[in-house]
Amino acid sequence: MTIATSAGQARRWPVITALGIVQIFAWGSSYYLMAPLAGPIVADTGWPLPWIIGALSMGLLVAGLASPRVGQAIARHGGRPVLAAGMVLLSAGLLVLAVAPNLSVFYLGWVIIGLGMSAGLYDPAFASLGRLYGRDARSAITALTLWGGFASTVCWPISAWAVELIGWRWTAAGYAILHLALSLPLIWWMIPAETKAMPISRDAGGRSVALSQEERRAFLLMATIFTLAAIIAAIVSVHLLTLLDARGIPTTMAVAMGALIGPAQVASRVVEMASGGRHHPRWTLLFAASLFATGLVTLALGFGFVGVALMLYGGGNGLFSIARGALPMALFGPERYPVLMGRMASPALIAQAGAPLAGALFLQGVGADATLVLLAGLGLAALAISVRMLWHKIVE
Repeated sequence: MTIATSAGQARRWPVITALGIVQIFAWGSSYYLMAPLAGPIVADTGWPLPWIIGALSMGLLVAGLASPRVGQAIARHGGRPVLAAGMVLLSAGLLVLAVAPNLSVFYLGWVIIGLGMSAGLYDPAFASLGRLYGRDARSAITALTLWGGFASTVCWPISAWAVELIGWRWTAAGYAILHLALSLPLIWWMIPAETKAMPISRDAGGRSVALSQEERRAFLLMATIFTLAAIIAAIVSVHLLTLLDARGIPTTMAVAMGALIGPAQVASRVVEMASGGRHHPRWTLLFAASLFATGLVTLALGFGFVGVALMLYGGGNGLFSIARGALPMALFGPERYPVLMGRMASPALIAQAGAPLAGALFLQGVGADATLVLLAGLGLAALAISVRMLWHKIVE
């Protein structure tokens, strides 16, 4: 059963609600899984913590390498079968984790989860909404990011409770069962089927999705901005407490301040939704980069407004997710959107895979202050490129 036989007739809120629930548990059982499970895994297996955390990096690397192919698959077959395959892959990978007798099998599980992430997280969901609603997909993308913003809020407590009750292996298996029993049916029953493949134009070299010279420049600018944002977010998410501790902030206060990032992300998305999308996504990108950079610079300068700085950073990070989904649609149109989303996701995911380790080495080598200055510099670079995007000439 599907909602509609035509993407244009698809009712939005059932689709968005279904995808929102799927996104919460897809993120919670992949990207956010290791935060509550890493400690119990070390205690149970004796495997080194860096190797356990490195498995997530492996998953992100695989996701980045697979994303361009996922975008092409969505263009050819629609979002429903690709998202469904993502849930099956996430489930399979989690089951491998649950029975892993050694690190090699554990890493195999994360390779499979990485494939599931490439087909089941934001970028393929955005591409699916782009296929369903075309240039009118912006409000749906904004609403979906609002759902996704609650992934860690919902899944971290669930994971922590489950680990205490049934152990980390059964927790992983439980998420696998959840994807098969809830996420997969939601996708198959609530996401409209698409029978018509989108044409994939090719350039003179035979590469899928032809772009003019100006379009290629715009795409490279966007990909650079979102890759910089991904690097910063990965380093901050892993090393924030260490950075704040080096500034003399007690751990309990640092945790409380770090907790402000999530609500700030959701709040900025609510504001964007309330605006009704009346402004061009270029401005959403600029607002995101401005908040992002201001928060990072304030944190680096050490003015003492740490909570405010993290809220600004979180607000910018929340808007980046919307801009990443809405701007490529506005610039390149729905026909090329799925393929370009998959292509744009690749460098960001690959960068996220290596960023935590690079951040740790930089932090160890030059200290917290220099690391914060580096993050602020990267944020200002993203802002400068976002300003450049306002004047980039491209036919829309």
